[in-house]
Amino acid sequence: MLHNKKVVVVMPAYNAALTIEKTYREIPFNIVDEVILVDDHGKDNTVEVAKRLGIQHVIRHQTNKGYGGNQKTCYDKAKEIGADIVVMLHPDYQYTPKLITAMASIIAEDLYPVVFGSRILGMGALKGGMPLYKFVFNRCLTLFQNILMHQKLSEYHTGYRAFSRKVLDTVPYHQCSDDFVFDNQMIAQIFYAGFDIAEVTCPTKYFPEASSINFKRSSIYGLGVLQTSIAYRLQKWGLGSFRIFK
Repeated sequence: MLHNKKVVVVMPAYNAALTIEKTYREIPFNIVDEVILVDDHGKDNTVEVAKRLGIQHVIRHQTNKGYGGNQKTCYDKAKEIGADIVVMLHPDYQYTPKLITAMASIIAEDLYPVVFGSRILGMGALKGGMPLYKFVFNRCLTLFQNILMHQKLSEYHTGYRAFSRKVLDTVPYHQCSDDFVFDNQMIAQIFYAGFDIAEVTCPTKYFPEASSINFKRSSIYGLGVLQTSIAYRLQKWGLGSFRIFK
């Protein structure tokens, strides 16, 4: 715990059997109380590996619910077991678990209610092997989003995030998509609700076993991001009413 606040790590998994142990072994259990893994009806033995490691809460979806649908289950379970701080960590070892302490501490000290691990601060993305087209895609989308949302994040597309319980109780994340755009819709909800987001520099690794989406899925995701940002601005101007903000 940190300042008497229960810290829970959630891991949305899909075919993560080859990387989950390395990820789990680096979690700082001196502050993390419990771990939740949700297997989104993957095709490997992720569940068996997770249980062998002794992960306290292992959930398997009977059908594939998508990346966003997986996170919804993660956050629901974290709230159910009384989490005060929830850290979303991908079990593919792309992001280092060693930053959990820093991210959770920022929330525990009541400095910020949300913390992102940014691959862009410090050029961690390119150093870690992010494909150049994804880096350029990331920078263009982030610029567009910052303009429309009147914010200044270094990136909106990291999968490493920590939330206070208050944020998860406030934003209607169940109204978000079950697909990859879930992350960006949730960011829009967080800003719309008036919460601030802090960022810490995060090294990242790109390797064959790390999860990634192809160019086609990236393009669909990018269109969803643009739609979310435009919806946010229209909602702020009172020119529209969108489900994710209700």
